[in-house]
Amino acid sequence: MLNLQYPYLTIFIFITFFFAFSLAQEEQKTIYEILKTNGLPMGLLPKGVTNFTIDDMGHFEVHLDQACNAKFEDELHYDRNVIGNISFGQIGGLSGISAQDLFLWFPVKEIRVDIPSSGLIYFDVGVVSKQFSLSSFETPRDCLAASTYQVIQQTVFENLSRKFGFQKNDHQEGLMTLL
Repeated sequence: MLNLQYPYLTIFIFITFFFAFSLAQEEQKTIYEILKTNGLPMGLLPKGVTNFTIDDMGHFEVHLDQACNAKFEDELHYDRNVIGNISFGQIGGLSGISAQDLFLWFPVKEIRVDIPSSGLIYFDVGVVSKQFSLSSFETPRDCLAASTYQVIQQTVFENLSRKFGFQKNDHQEGLMTLL
């Protein structure tokens, strides 16, 4: 029972808890809200992401239940872990997302929206930058489990890399699909 001898103290404690609760609720933004407040479309990540971390500097990690693919103008592949640095209008230092062009998969290194009114979004895959319609990424897409073939392909490439002592680079990433 509250001691009514000190009504100002009681009000102060109530207000303090109210603001602390409000701040805690504000910090619990979804990854989609974080994308949107940074001038990026919410559909850059697949539907249903709940397991993620982000620090004050914008470094984030998204953890998916399984690797999966989503269809846009082209197909995107999401690894189980997607990591990057978010700032207004771009995600840099990106790993865990690959874009398919023709029959090759290329790792996406950066995603940026230069001028939102242009209606374009750019995916940097190392050698070139590919542009897409910004409207294609307005809403998160369903992400279907990556095929067994893709998982086997990735495992074979990693085993060969370890056996012959080389690391995957941008050129080998694209060639991996030929194995």
